[in-house]
Amino acid sequence: MQSEPRFTVRPATLGDATLICALLNEIDTIETGQPDTELHSVEADLAHPEVDLAKDSWLAFEEDRLVAYALVWDDSGAERIDADHYVLPEHRAAGERLLALAEERAVERARANGASRAVVHLHLNTRPTTDLDMIGRRGWERVRRYHVMTRPLAPADMAVPEPPPGLVLRDCGDEADRRRAHALVQETFADHFDHQPRTYEQWLDDIGVAGVDWSLVWIASVGAEDVAVLFSRNDRQTMAWIGNIGVRRSFRGRGIASHLLRHAFAAYAAKGRDTIGLGVDTRNETGALRLYEAHGMRTHHAVDTWEVVLPVALQRV
Repeated sequence: MQSEPRFTVRPATLGDATLICALLNEIDTIETGQPDTELHSVEADLAHPEVDLAKDSWLAFEEDRLVAYALVWDDSGAERIDADHYVLPEHRAAGERLLALAEERAVERARANGASRAVVHLHLNTRPTTDLDMIGRRGWERVRRYHVMTRPLAPADMAVPEPPPGLVLRDCGDEADRRRAHALVQETFADHFDHQPRTYEQWLDDIGVAGVDWSLVWIASVGAEDVAVLFSRNDRQTMAWIGNIGVRRSFRGRGIASHLLRHAFAAYAAKGRDTIGLGVDTRNETGALRLYEAHGMRTHHAVDTWEVVLPVALQRV
């Protein structure tokens, strides 16, 4: 029986962004049929101020070829820790080694937060290159599913829809409105699965602010009251992307989310984009999945959230 090639492991550096991006796009192509990772997104992950690359990242090489990559970060300041894990097929030993290192680091970060356990989440394509038998053996379980939904855009979408009575949209061209957009995202997503409260400064780091066009982030108001937000971005090659649509609870059911969605379709169609996409929790209790389907969006691929709960042993003083 032929053994798997030997591999070496080292931390990532900022200078590895292009190499990592190429690996992720190779994996994207295997899993979804097309590359979908942008270099600026990888650079933002590596440069995030809450990530210590020397401790929170790992690259596995077979000779000079990068075959696996993992990253750990902590949005919660408590027990919830996040991880990324990517590995090429036929490199299972390297994949498991990086996952083990990520688990160990997640425990360290939870311990530093004073937590008694680490609840680690990992997002994987429903048909991933990561070995599902391996992660199952290590105690990971599926806990949620998300659909990446897309819709083609055509010139007909440029017609700006009539808003519900009294509804007015404005973009976030000034700092005050950017802070207001952040506050609305935090409020409207507070009850969503896996949402972690973030300060304004942390949110800017999370979204990779250098790549955000604030004219494509809109706040909806009724009278003097801000009631909803749509955050989108135009820095993906494959499609325009809607990151958040949030409506305050007391204003739901009035067609506001539908209007924001159609407004985004119109704005991006006018820019010549031919596709728009977003991600949605299939168990979202606000009915978001049905809303997007009603507006012509269809599932492109699905992603599962995997979870493992690891005990945190107390360190002896």
